[in-house]
Amino acid sequence: MLERAVNLASLDLNLVVALRALLEERNVTRAGRRIGLSQPAMSAALAKLRRHFDDELLARVGGHYELTALGEVLLDRTMAACGLLERLFTSQADFDPAAESREFTLAATDYAVTVFGADLARAFDREAPGIRVRFVQIPNGISEEPGALLSTVDGVIMPHGIISGFPATELFQDGWVFLVAEDNREVGDHLTRDDAARLPWVTYLRAYDSPAVRQLGMLGIEPRVDVSVDSFTTLPFLVAGTRRIALIPALLAERLRGTAPVRIMKPPYESVPLQEALWWHPLHTRDAAHIWLRETAARVAAAKKQQSIR
Repeated sequence: MLERAVNLASLDLNLVVALRALLEERNVTRAGRRIGLSQPAMSAALAKLRRHFDDELLARVGGHYELTALGEVLLDRTMAACGLLERLFTSQADFDPAAESREFTLAATDYAVTVFGADLARAFDREAPGIRVRFVQIPNGISEEPGALLSTVDGVIMPHGIISGFPATELFQDGWVFLVAEDNREVGDHLTRDDAARLPWVTYLRAYDSPAVRQLGMLGIEPRVDVSVDSFTTLPFLVAGTRRIALIPALLAERLRGTAPVRIMKPPYESVPLQEALWWHPLHTRDAAHIWLRETAARVAAAKKQQSIR
């Protein structure tokens, strides 16, 4: 179905803010209070929105309102649109990190925050005391609609192979290792392909989202996943004292060494490297503050690489 063309010049963009409040609050009075409008003014805004979309958006069910099917669709889109507008109107031609006060929001895994985000936050503290950084969890559906997330944050720290088609600043490369419980006598001094195929696994989120795990399928190894979690840093504790094994980035495994009774083992094959990058929405490309963010991230990553070489 073709989407109808809309003349933005004819739209009242204040209605976007009202629409988000209405869809999230599902109550005219609360939505008005949230954005500083009276109940009659909010009702008038809802009436305009209903005429524009030719849909009720909020349908009364008993003593409360529920979103219509279109309302559910618009909820996510409105959140993304508001995030995009906020970033559009905070764009700057010049940026002085030592004098500015601003918050950057980066979506990242706990792995990326541990091995890179902490160093980035320290650089902010040294060079830009008024700059804050907020790390948020990457949602499961990032590969399906990356643009929706990128429009609501300043960047996503994520490896290549999951999203594409957006600008990115290269950060650092990592490898993969396996975790095996210290008391797992089914594994000798070296993990074999037979071990990887035979033993149960703990994986980060959905096993087959990872290019490294997809590589196993090409080698004829189909992981038997017993446990799936949304945190890399919990993997050693879920392996300890069990027959399970886990695939984990090498830098993180070293950071976590000694926190749980597990052995770190090389893969029984030549594993694909993990190339982490900072991805962003094209809207940010020429924003001075965002340019500083990207340059700082790249500089911190380069310093980490030099330290590892030494």
